[in-house]
Amino acid sequence: MDSIEEERMGIPGMRGSDHIGITVPNLDEADAFLVEVLGADRFYELGPFADADGTWMKDHLGVHPRTVMRRLRFYRLGHGTNLEVFEYDSADDPRPAPRNSDPGGHHLAIYVDDLDAAVAYLRQHGVRILGEPTASRSASEGQRWVYFLSPWGMQFELVSFPQGKAYEKSTDRRLWHSAHPED
Repeated sequence: MDSIEEERMGIPGMRGSDHIGITVPNLDEADAFLVEVLGADRFYELGPFADADGTWMKDHLGVHPRTVMRRLRFYRLGHGTNLEVFEYDSADDPRPAPRNSDPGGHHLAIYVDDLDAAVAYLRQHGVRILGEPTASRSASEGQRWVYFLSPWGMQFELVSFPQGKAYEKSTDRRLWHSAHPED
C-alpha cells in the first residue's frame, strides 16, 4: 500500500462513485434524451415499488410513506459514473428543484474532447444551452465549460481540458479524468 492509501481517512474500502441517482417527471422522455442525445447505454429497468401500509419508503428513502416509485432505469454514461433514473408518483406535493445556488443544487458534468463540436451537436438537437462556453482561470485554467438543460430542466455541463489544467503543473496528484479512467 502506498503512503497516500495509508494516510487516507474515510469509509473503509471506498473505491469511488458507483452511480448518481436522479428523479425525472417522465422516464420515457428522459430515456430518449439520455440515449438518443447524450449517448448513454441503457441497461435495465425495475419497479414499481410501494409500501401500502408501512413506512419503508419514508424510513429508507426519506419520502412520503405512500409514495410509489413507478420505475427506475440504470444507464452507463461513457467512461463516467452510472446513472440511476427514477420516476415517482409522489404522495405529497413535489418541491421545486433547487437552483445551482441553493443548498442541494447540483449539475452533472460530462467531459468531451471537443467542446465546440459538442455544443453544436446539442444545438442541432434543440437542447437549451446556457450562455456561451467559458474559459476557466486559476487552478482550472486550460478548461472550458458550458451548462445546458435537459428537457425536464436538470442542469448538465459540458467540460473539456484536452491539454490539462493549470493545477497539474504544481503536483503529481490528479483529479479523476473520464478520458483516462485507468489513471
